[in-house]
Amino acid sequence: MIDIRRAVAIGAAVTATACAAVALAPAAVAAEPAAQRATAAPKAAAAQYNGVCGSGYAVVNSAQIGTKGTVFLTYNSATGKNCVVTVRNKPGKAVHMTASLGFASPTTTVTDTGYFTTYAGPVYLDARGLCVTWRGEISGEVAGKNGTNCGSLAANR
Repeated sequence: MIDIRRAVAIGAAVTATACAAVALAPAAVAAEPAAQRATAAPKAAAAQYNGVCGSGYAVVNSAQIGTKGTVFLTYNSATGKNCVVTVRNKPGKAVHMTASLGFASPTTTVTDTGYFTTYAGPVYLDARGLCVTWRGEISGEVAGKNGTNCGSLAANR
């Protein structure tokens, strides 16, 4: 019992000290000269969907490709088609890019790959009632998802 009480007393003292340090921390930071404070590096502006899939397509999923850009999965409910486009955060010199969209059964994949300054794609696929696998690549960095955005499995193909 004595050891337990000592541990509790020591724990309470440590907790009180930690709470006091936390309470003082904001004041200490405020007193620190602004030049000495660490500043966060500005984040790169995230790519926005650029509308290249056409009218009626809305973004239903996306995946960030590191700090280089974003791959967007879009869907048009009127046509039942999906579309994928890979968009760079900062257009510039042409780099290797890919936009890819597919499903497993029957095995079908459509891909646009090459050297582009701004975006790869669009690529289209009628995947009503199926799950799609989609990805984008910019200069060797890849992002995307397998077997997502499954439509109504009762839909007729």
